Amino acid sequence: MSSRALWQQPYVNIFKHMRIEEWKKVNKEGDVATYMDKTLKCSVFRIRGSIPASNYILLPKTSSQSLGLTGRYLYLLFRPSPNKHFIVHIDIGAEEGQVIRVSFSNMFKEFKSTATWLQFPFLCGATEGSVYEKTARTAKQGLVGPAPLNPCWTCLMMDLRYVLSVYLKRTHSHLKSIKLCANMSVKNIIASDLLFDPGLSFSEFRQAGMVLPEGTAPMPREMCFPVPKGQSWHQLYDYIRFPSDGAKLPFDSIQKGSNSTAKTETPAEQSPQRENSHTVGVSKAVQERISLIQQITTPKPTSTAKQQSAVKTTSLPEVIYTPSERSESSGSPDHRSLAGEGVRVVCGADDDGVHVYARCDDGVYSDTTHSEEEFTVINAHSPRPVTLCCDKPKQPQKMFPDPILKLNRIIGFGGATMRCAVWSSDGEEVVYPCHAIIISMTVSSQHQRFFIGHTNKVSALALNAASTLLASAQTGSNSLIRLWSFRDGVCQTIIPTNMHALHLLSLSHSGSSLSGVGKDSHNKTMLILWNTRHVTGGGVVPLVAKAHMDVDIQMMKITFFDDTRMVSCGVGNIRLWRVHGGSLRSCPVNLGEYHSLEFTDFAFEQGHAQDRPVDDRTLFVSSRSGHILEIDYIAMAIKNIRRLLPAQESHAHRREKQTFSTGDGIAVNSINVCDEFCVTGSEDGFMRLWPLDFSSVFLEAEHEGPVSLVCVSSGSSRVLAATTRGNLGYLDVGSRGYHTLMRSHTTSVLGFSVDGIRRRVTTVSKDSTVRVWDMDTMQQLYDFVSDDDDDRPCSVAFHPIMPFFACGSSSGTVRVFDIQSSSLIIQHSQHSGSVECVIYSPDGQWLFSAGSLGYLALYRASQQDHHVVRVLGNVVAQGVNHGPDILAVSSDSRCLAFVGPTEYTVTIMEAHTLNELLRIDVSILDVESSTLDSALNVCFSPTSLSHLLITTSANKILWINTHTGQLLRQVSEVHKRHCVSLALSEDGRYLLTTGQNSLKVWDCNMHLDVNSQVFIGHSEVIRQVRFTPDQRGVVTVGDALFLWDFLAQPQEDERTPSPTHRAPVISPRRLAHNSVEVNGFPLASEKPQEASLLTSSLLVMNRSAGKDSEGFLHMCDSTAELHLKTTTGHTHSPSPKHASFLRVTEWVRDNDTPTTPTNQSRAETMGESRTQMRPDCYKHFTPRFKISALDQTIIAPPPGQAGLSLKAVIGYNGNGRNNMVWNPDTGLFVYSCGCIVVVEDLHTGSQKHWFGHTEEISTLALTHDAQMVASASGSGASHSSLICIWKVSDGSCSNRLSYHKGAVQSVAFSRDDMYFMSLGDFSEAVVALWSTRSFELLCTVQMSIPLHDAAFCPFTANELMLIGSEAVFFTNLQSHEHSTELQVQRVGIPDEVGRAEVTSLCYNTRRILYTGTNSGRVCVWDCDTQRCFMTWEADVGEIGVLLCSGNKLITGSNSKKLRLWSIASVQNLTNPNNKKSSALHDGNTQVRLEQELLLDGTVISATFDDVMDMGIVGTTAGTLWYINWADSSSIRLISGHKTKVNGVVCSPDERHFVTCGQDGSVRVWALQSNELLVQFQVLNQSCECVCWSPPRGVYEPGGRVCVAGGYSDGTVRIFSLESSEMELKLKPHPVAVCALQYSHYGHVLLSGGRDGLITVSSPVTGVIVRTLRDHKGAHITTVQCTSKQYKEFGLEGNELWLAVSADRRVSIWTADWTKEKCELLDWLTFPAPNPPEDSHPLPPSLAAFSPSERGVVVYTGYAVEKEIIFYCLYKKQVLRTISLSDWPLCLSLCSTGRLLAVGSNKRVLKLIHSASGRFQDFSSHSDSVDACGFSWSGSRLFTAAHNELLLWAVHGL
Repeated sequence: MSSRALWQQPYVNIFKHMRIEEWKKVNKEGDVATYMDKTLKCSVFRIRGSIPASNYILLPKTSSQSLGLTGRYLYLLFRPSPNKHFIVHIDIGAEEGQVIRVSFSNMFKEFKSTATWLQFPFLCGATEGSVYEKTARTAKQGLVGPAPLNPCWTCLMMDLRYVLSVYLKRTHSHLKSIKLCANMSVKNIIASDLLFDPGLSFSEFRQAGMVLPEGTAPMPREMCFPVPKGQSWHQLYDYIRFPSDGAKLPFDSIQKGSNSTAKTETPAEQSPQRENSHTVGVSKAVQERISLIQQITTPKPTSTAKQQSAVKTTSLPEVIYTPSERSESSGSPDHRSLAGEGVRVVCGADDDGVHVYARCDDGVYSDTTHSEEEFTVINAHSPRPVTLCCDKPKQPQKMFPDPILKLNRIIGFGGATMRCAVWSSDGEEVVYPCHAIIISMTVSSQHQRFFIGHTNKVSALALNAASTLLASAQTGSNSLIRLWSFRDGVCQTIIPTNMHALHLLSLSHSGSSLSGVGKDSHNKTMLILWNTRHVTGGGVVPLVAKAHMDVDIQMMKITFFDDTRMVSCGVGNIRLWRVHGGSLRSCPVNLGEYHSLEFTDFAFEQGHAQDRPVDDRTLFVSSRSGHILEIDYIAMAIKNIRRLLPAQESHAHRREKQTFSTGDGIAVNSINVCDEFCVTGSEDGFMRLWPLDFSSVFLEAEHEGPVSLVCVSSGSSRVLAATTRGNLGYLDVGSRGYHTLMRSHTTSVLGFSVDGIRRRVTTVSKDSTVRVWDMDTMQQLYDFVSDDDDDRPCSVAFHPIMPFFACGSSSGTVRVFDIQSSSLIIQHSQHSGSVECVIYSPDGQWLFSAGSLGYLALYRASQQDHHVVRVLGNVVAQGVNHGPDILAVSSDSRCLAFVGPTEYTVTIMEAHTLNELLRIDVSILDVESSTLDSALNVCFSPTSLSHLLITTSANKILWINTHTGQLLRQVSEVHKRHCVSLALSEDGRYLLTTGQNSLKVWDCNMHLDVNSQVFIGHSEVIRQVRFTPDQRGVVTVGDALFLWDFLAQPQEDERTPSPTHRAPVISPRRLAHNSVEVNGFPLASEKPQEASLLTSSLLVMNRSAGKDSEGFLHMCDSTAELHLKTTTGHTHSPSPKHASFLRVTEWVRDNDTPTTPTNQSRAETMGESRTQMRPDCYKHFTPRFKISALDQTIIAPPPGQAGLSLKAVIGYNGNGRNNMVWNPDTGLFVYSCGCIVVVEDLHTGSQKHWFGHTEEISTLALTHDAQMVASASGSGASHSSLICIWKVSDGSCSNRLSYHKGAVQSVAFSRDDMYFMSLGDFSEAVVALWSTRSFELLCTVQMSIPLHDAAFCPFTANELMLIGSEAVFFTNLQSHEHSTELQVQRVGIPDEVGRAEVTSLCYNTRRILYTGTNSGRVCVWDCDTQRCFMTWEADVGEIGVLLCSGNKLITGSNSKKLRLWSIASVQNLTNPNNKKSSALHDGNTQVRLEQELLLDGTVISATFDDVMDMGIVGTTAGTLWYINWADSSSIRLISGHKTKVNGVVCSPDERHFVTCGQDGSVRVWALQSNELLVQFQVLNQSCECVCWSPPRGVYEPGGRVCVAGGYSDGTVRIFSLESSEMELKLKPHPVAVCALQYSHYGHVLLSGGRDGLITVSSPVTGVIVRTLRDHKGAHITTVQCTSKQYKEFGLEGNELWLAVSADRRVSIWTADWTKEKCELLDWLTFPAPNPPEDSHPLPPSLAAFSPSERGVVVYTGYAVEKEIIFYCLYKKQVLRTISLSDWPLCLSLCSTGRLLAVGSNKRVLKLIHSASGRFQDFSSHSDSVDACGFSWSGSRLFTAAHNELLLWAVHGL
């Protein structure tokens, strides 16, 4: 690159470079002006005029000058003026010395060119969704002529080099000039050598951490267009590349092409183009899919207001805090001051790539200059995430995933102030501080965004009116101000203030000014004003003015009508400020007799009249005395004074009207005014809404404490309120409903405990409260308050099973509370000092408490009274603030460890007796230490009961053997200060430690270079840390309650290749009817007061607070639970709201006698011993017969180290029933294949896979909001059926339900998604109803007849319809206070129908129900009268699918027909007098068959849009069809084999792969897209094997690519891929062909038969060349060919091939087929024992040449040992063997990496390293893995199990 062009990298902003605003280097002519564009929210240039040549902007100013820009690409950001023409002229200098003019305009009708001029027509694009945009799409071109009425802002990228080279054969040199002519608006022009992605900003690029191709980059900030939250760039704007890279777009015009709109969605109005029938070719499936995607994936226009996708929060990486060595950055801590200048540069340590920050103990932000008069701030925004460099020059090995934690939620509010909370501009988000973190919460979903970067508590917040700029300040001796981009959460600038106690911030309405109030070094009040106009563009933040004063300021704001004016108020003063001459000047308001009042807040009158000055407004000021002053802002005089008085209580105890007379007033802490009313928040806890004349209170809300802040949202629909007690909520003015957003402790949290069963956490705080929180909603459920300062709660612990918790207090009392009954169970006073720690044993049998004076108490927790078992004195180390980790109980509940009796010793005792087992002296373990080391915390290892972890004052962690006291290992320098708390994961792999305000996650193996990751967010000491019971989360407490996501995969999940987590299984069937004890706990009792385990219902109700007159705590529960009885006779602990926290407990029956629970309803009693016959209908699901069983001993690869990753699932399970769902509004498309749930993107064809099932999936269901999917699979040999509940947002399995013994026939969600129904198959016929909130089993119904399907009424939530043999069941769902039941009414089918199975159903309206039968009849039912009033014969076969909407009905049957009916007249057909059904004959006109389609199989699933125009249908042939009734078309969307896949082989060029199956088909697929290209079908035969012809050029340079298949009738057919025709058919065998292979050079075709004969045939003529009978009598299993050197092994020939027969014999041959030579090289026979007597077939004999070891044959088969043998042809001996756990069914060797793959009957695919024997297991198939094969390059692996075909990406071992 020339030095002349070096300054132009990476791009040149031409407007900025030419300083266009000065117009010195740029010429303008005519009507050229700037204006503020509302779409871009910035100033742009507008060029107008009727004559374009007279109204223009010319860069540079004269034609003799040149821009001289060498950038290849020119970016023009512009928008054509509506209904106008425009012209752009670009002069380009060529290397040949010529100047070429390139012009484009929407006036040009056609392309023209001369030697020096190119003219391109420009076709304008319109706003998406407009009529102009639809018109342009229909014409397949843009708008010709003037621009439309609503043109889009456009980013035009023109490749100048390409334009000159292609059109004129000239070489591009530089850009000379640009002339922009009317009519258009222009934002900017950029020249660059980089390709910019318009939809990707720099901030998104950094957060995603993606890698872009060379020469590309994200869009610079100066070119970015604003994109509102939840929308796409390509939906709002046009991106045009010229010349386009689209193959079908014209190059003679400039218009928006397909490449530019790849990210946009095509409106649903675009109709698909029907294709004519033609011979199947390579590109047919691709063409069909493109036209299909434009229809299927586009949401309906009428559904735009439906469910939107959730916003995802960017994960939070950790910071490993090590000393930085970066010296090149001017913002590094060592280069903060610039010598000789009054400028201070602050390090940008808060780029959006780093979300968690370390507190700088070395004073990074401390002021290094003594001057307070002259300083400014330079923008510290960094172009990429700030990294903290490591001392090692090489990349260290560190723990993965990185980061391993992500901050999910924070429960807390306030910290340094309770007066900071603001609304966003749209009124949907509330921004508030929580100690050192700023949180933005969406009020509708309570989703939190975090602004992390402050190192101390946040003391002030401010947000501008447009919600683009957020300012925040932190406390400390040198307060800092951070300016954030509110939308991105990125800190733009850090401003040091030279102030302390900074407590007020205010941003102007536009965000261009910022003011702050604090104290200077002399403790005087200091007010500073900054200019923040250019902060978002990367500019500086200069100080405008400041003032020092002695007056008190409690509130200060910049006026919204003038950025240079401010108002402040405080004790005895109200001041009006303005900036004049670079200084701040103020004028006090004359207060007269009110000069001594304390003024707290003020607000300006909103709205304005046209005839009044903009500053002619009333100022409302509130005070502590209750006075509210109305001040004339212009006159600076008091207009009116009112006073708020306490309410008068009458004899009826009703609140009287507020008045403003004399008396003691109520302190008003905050005031806010809008156009319609005024809001006040006062000390008495009331938020009141007044009219603007304060005549009366028309709305008020009472709070638990003084209201510190009120704030009205834009639109005045919501009023935010904050209290000094840490509560934050808002009042909906329209509905008058109050919503609590956040409750919090007001002081530090001392400890917590998690209830994993009910998904709750309880916390204890210094504010004398114990609070119980819901971990999902963040809502406070209960609040236990102590009014006695001498009896404050200190410690807390949840019982591991029962719904109560223990609490220790400062008075020495231990109390146990029952949460469900809101009562105190028992209290004990065994301690004389404070109770520092309480802890339950993991089995729930024992409770331990430790006191500050050394007492240790043991309680029997298995009894409700918790009676005291033993109390020991002087055994625990004395002292307060020891923390919750001073005690620890082993995971088997046998041992107790604690620090004591001195701080230097740790004692281990027997847990249930407190007998001492071992005492460890920590102070003598380190003999080299010069100081005595003391113990701080203890923790048992969950995986090794003999290991105890101890943290010490010397900042160490010690691993101690609990039997011998031996020091096993230690870790030093754990934190900078001593460790406060620690916790181990259940699998023992990860350790959590907290030190001061930092959290560390350690790799317990300590084998890495960096064994820990550091996370910081707390501003105070982290008192306690714990893993959540499911090990998927981490909880920390200190200043607030932090909930983190733990991203490491649990060890139990590593046993399967499932990429998603598996949730514990709920097994209600194991519940017993009678009283049962689990670990000694009575789970049911005859006494109501002792039955403490009741499942909580889905409902909550508010309960007023009440004090407990007897005890230490009174309870203020925010939500009290209602209870529902379970479906079984006993009560049990409530199921959680989130499956990841469920605890699986084995419930044992007292006897084997089957009982019917008292609240389990039975429609008809039936003995369990009765065996049902399978009904005569295909609708009923029958699992495919399998003899395989899943291997329970598989070893899954470690996280991130898997040698294979599933890339694609090919096919659809045609054996399922309703196992496909599609949501037309969101485009969600889900189906099943085997045991895998496949989520496919119809735009790209990419797939996501959900793993959780091990058996074949029978059915699927989707919630109505498209947020959850349910999948059900059948039972196995050792387990019941399984239902998985999946979250669509992240693909995680949130719940796993197990109830049905047999298969699950159907699943469905209610209309409000509150209930979930599962239906068992004919073997049990049970209906189970579940709650979707906790997925607890509500009730079950046992039926006497098989049920085929069920559906909830789409119009009501309490109606359910069941169908079965000869009957329908109208079912009502009844919810009582403590139970839920189903009321079932059976109704027989009409006599006209006869004996039939009711196989399908669907609702039309609230009153009408349609059902289908296996005899092909449709019945119409009146749901109100439960009467069938109409039937007709709709098909000759069984109707298994019914869909209805409006006046259309769709039927699908086993006759392979899909029919569309018009049922408009059915709505009006009523016959109340006729009690019988009326038959509708074929001649009747009331029901009309409109259309019919014949598919390839029985219809088993179908989904259509609301108007029934298009949908997706699944058939038993394993095909998913796209159906469009508008053009009567059907397009194959997903295709797969219906029967077993016998072989799968990748083509040599790796562009295709071929499969063959028992259905006689040979299918060729495109490897890149996995699309079916061509299918060759042979009827009534099975294709046993398949192979490809050799690569082109090996035999014939121009040879065609062919596929050969061997069939069960002994024939071999050769198909041409190019012509899609069969080229040759030959019959070399009288029996089935079992193996087939081309010779290496393609001269001959070798085939092996079932009779053991091997035939050599010519693939050209079909003539049999030779027949080999050496293996006669045993069928051939494998034939393989490879190359060899001509005289290698002493025999002539250029090929080597082998054949394997079932009798464990391998023959190796050399051949030269051109000379008709073929000689036997070696003959191998492998011994084996006699076969077992069972009927199972023996495993096949398999062999292959090793691609990595020349001359080595790899063999496996039935033998004495299960092993793989490596035999060397050179040495004539076995080199090595690899032992296996099961007999292989298939074998394939990879050409790279020395890998081989084997599949087994245990459904396991094993990837093995042939040299080391290292292996990994993968279990994604639901049946035996019968076929596998690597691609030629080894990058892909194909596996098949029955008809399941999986494509894997190979990563290696």
